[in-house]
Order: sequence, then structure tokens, then C-alpha cells
Amino acid sequence: MRYVRYIVLAAIAILLISVSLANRGLVELKLVPDDLATFLGLEWSITLPLFVVVLGGVVAGLVIGFIWEWLREHKHRREASVKSREAQKLAREVDRLKKDKHKEKDEVLALLE
Repeated sequence: MRYVRYIVLAAIAILLISVSLANRGLVELKLVPDDLATFLGLEWSITLPLFVVVLGGVVAGLVIGFIWEWLREHKHRREASVKSREAQKLAREVDRLKKDKHKEKDEVLALLE
């Protein structure tokens, strides 16, 4: 199974490298459209290779998706934590009750029950 994972990761790496080499042309990224930029006086722009823009968009989408999913599943994690604490509390209570039940009995007889 480990080798299959390595093969898939190698295929993804080769794909990303080929996309990066095929899209080395420079593009200009602007913060706001030209008309709005002249109106506001904000002319922020940066020139980057196209593959950086594409891969940066993919990475940004993954990060946003992971954060969104983490926030969405918060209630489930909290409920699981509460149930886990409750189960630990009940297990401690069962152990305590077993010890109290067999406290005055002979140890050998207590083991048999």
C-alpha cells in the first residue's frame, strides 16, 4: 500500500512540474479593476508566473476548504469529547463499585465472580 501511495504522489509531482513548465509566462495580478483603481487611487499590482497564480489558487482553495470543514465539524468533535469524558467517568465508577462489592470477600472468591 505504501508503494501505491508513492506512485500516486510521484504522478502528482510530475503533473505539477509539467504544468509549471508549460505555464511560465508572466501575468499581472491587480487588487481592483482599472476603473475602480483610478477612482480610489489604489493601483496595486504584482507580476507573477502563471503557474504560481494557478497553484496558489489551488492551495488557497484547499486551505479555505480545510478551515471551513474544521469549523463545520466543531460540534461533532465537542460532542465526542463530552461522550468520551462521560465514558471515562462511568468506567471509573464501575471500577469503584466492583472494588466496593468485593471489599469484604475473599480475594479468590472475588476473582471467580
